[in-house]
Amino acid sequence: MDKGKVKLLFGARLRELRKIRGYSQEDFAHQVGLDRSYMGGVERGERNISLENICLIADALQVPPSTLFEGWTES
Repeated sequence: MDKGKVKLLFGARLRELRKIRGYSQEDFAHQVGLDRSYMGGVERGERNISLENICLIADALQVPPSTLFEGWTES
């Protein structure tokens, strides 16, 4: 899988889960403890997010980190 595609897929899944839970991007960034512009970059697939931040995001969403990788397709 292309490295850039991985970032796009992760960002799309993060956006999907955030919206399902009713968070705005700004409110969610505050909940996680990360900058809003950083979170926007992650959702757009522009950032290569660290494992530590993946775990912070999963905790804020109250899901295991593996949930952030579910449903990926390369279409």
